Amino acid sequence: MDRDWNSYAKGVLQAEMARRQIKAPDLVKLLADVGVKDNQRNVANKIARGTFSAAFLFQCLAAMEVRNLHLGED
Repeated sequence: MDRDWNSYAKGVLQAEMARRQIKAPDLVKLLADVGVKDNQRNVANKIARGTFSAAFLFQCLAAMEVRNLHLGED
């Protein structure tokens, strides 16, 4: 399967943010609450590029309190 994995990761993160009505400034605050210091510009740029690390993805998911993640295509 030929897939753009960066776009896929970006889509997963953006979908979880949308489900929770979380914007980049909100995410920065939530990340700070779990000990991840970053600024709004960096976070927004990482998400826009979609070239963030798996660690950043998991930090974001944890900060948003995502407990279940559906990755299948229905």
